[in-house]
Amino acid sequence: MAKKPPALLAIIIYKGFEALLLTAASIILLLALKKHDDLIVFAENYELEGKRQFIESLLGKVVNVKTSTLKFAGIAAGFYAAVTVVETIGLWHQKTWAHILVIVLVAISIPPEILELIKEFTLLKLAIFIINLAVLGYLSYNFYKDHFQHSKS
Repeated sequence: MAKKPPALLAIIIYKGFEALLLTAASIILLLALKKHDDLIVFAENYELEGKRQFIESLLGKVVNVKTSTLKFAGIAAGFYAAVTVVETIGLWHQKTWAHILVIVLVAISIPPEILELIKEFTLLKLAIFIINLAVLGYLSYNFYKDHFQHSKS
């Protein structure tokens, strides 16, 4: 197999990390769903000391989410984690379909990321937006170069 360019390796690592985070989010959401009733009892009966405001705020958010929403979010995160694993493996093997899949999915994510940045600006959101733009630019340029410039020769 041909040596992978450093930028492609960086994208593969980024996508692998994204898949890991999505998997963890899916598991956490589905566990919260399973223990939702226990969390409600805990939130109502337990006297929180120390970081009380933060913990109460966090518990309040989880407890006030409908179980159907937790279930949907957990399943959706799991599905997207699986898609991201497939993307990552495809990029590792330098498959054309993987490049196209990543280009399409990243391009689709750009408008919502812009809206999120406008709604509430954070450095993390900005960093993810810039990384996604770089991924989109790199893969789009290489896809064009590999598939359209060769046909001109």
